[in-house]
Amino acid sequence: MSHDTTVAHRQVVILNRLGLHVRPAMKFVELASRFQAEVCVRHNNNEFNGKSLLSLTMMAAECGTRLELEARGPDAAAAVEALAQLVSARFHEDDDGEPME
Repeated sequence: MSHDTTVAHRQVVILNRLGLHVRPAMKFVELASRFQAEVCVRHNNNEFNGKSLLSLTMMAAECGTRLELEARGPDAAAAVEALAQLVSARFHEDDDGEPME
């Protein structure tokens, strides 16, 4: 039996004014959980589980923080692409942390 060891990486920058607080972290985890790939986020030489709300909120990533996304598995490239789009879309929040329609 073969194991898919596809790995995808991408650097992203947190753009929303309030940073990676609970609501956007929850959106990230929900999206990451749709993929089979393992997802991790690297920041300041630390690695955080991209499918764990607690792990992501412990990161305390503020606006302007540069993160490295990594996914490992059969749908790694799709996972990284979708998560990078979520981050670049500012988690679909306005400057006050309210959902944008």
